Amino acid sequence: MNIRVFLLLSASVLSACSTLPPAIKDPPAIDVSLAQASGDIARYKGAPVRWGGVIIDVQNEKTYSRLQVLSYPLNSYGRPNRDESHQGRFYLDSREFLDPAVYEKDKEITAAGVLTGDQELMIGNKPLRLPVLEATALHLWPDYEPVPNYYYGGFGPGGFYPYGYYGYPYYWGGYYGFPRY
Repeated sequence: MNIRVFLLLSASVLSACSTLPPAIKDPPAIDVSLAQASGDIARYKGAPVRWGGVIIDVQNEKTYSRLQVLSYPLNSYGRPNRDESHQGRFYLDSREFLDPAVYEKDKEITAAGVLTGDQELMIGNKPLRLPVLEATALHLWPDYEPVPNYYYGGFGPGGFYPYGYYGYPYYWGGYYGFPRY
């Protein structure tokens, strides 16, 4: 990998982490899970939480905006980890206007705030009680952009060994080839 590309990627990762609000970056002292809150909302009402997931729906009312979020566990940076199974749904209320063009469906979001109760949601004929999180801090995550992998192994063009690893093509003098052993 080109050293410039490596330095650029490193700088962007470090700068992305440093711009997170502290409430998003650091979990509360007592980290209440969505399952705990859903099981006994009266006990955890008013508790600080940090949850995240994928936006399912946006509704704007006169005095607040409400997001319906499909919850995922958070990684060490506070970003939803979509490789894990989802944990359920919750409502996220914000006193700010959340533009549906920005906070659109399938975007990843993390919020910190307090639990204010729960509210019923009908999905088809099935009623669900969803915890309501009143947000004090929001972070909308950028989409992942795949980085092309140019590493073939070996010294010289493409790595540490002149012929690459067995079976992988190597680049030499404008042509791709396979090592001859």
